[in-house]
Amino acid sequence: MLTLYGIKNCDTVRKARRWLEDRGIAHSFHDFRSDGLPPALLEDWADRLGWETLLNRRGTTYRQLPPERTAGLDRDSALALMLEQPTLIKRPVTVRGDTVRIGFREADWEAWLLDAA
Repeated sequence: MLTLYGIKNCDTVRKARRWLEDRGIAHSFHDFRSDGLPPALLEDWADRLGWETLLNRRGTTYRQLPPERTAGLDRDSALALMLEQPTLIKRPVTVRGDTVRIGFREADWEAWLLDAA
């Protein structure tokens, strides 16, 4: 089973969900805001992908943080920020079996989910 993590009003998450639905790919959706995010899950993603990969530095939420919150970020402080403000996590995070991926690019997903089927 594939699980898509994100925020329901995120445009990229909406595109990914629509793409999955249009192709009849069974999945569940976990909304960071309404469903929460277990710290252990975020730590696992950081271990697999690196906290730098998870942190969305280009988004509005990050840009609106005061400089003292973003100066000298390390793994622990970045994960604490992401738990406090889940919109700081790049989206969507997709988990299928032991594979964790970030983002949505149609060509990549076709190769990952359709060609492998």
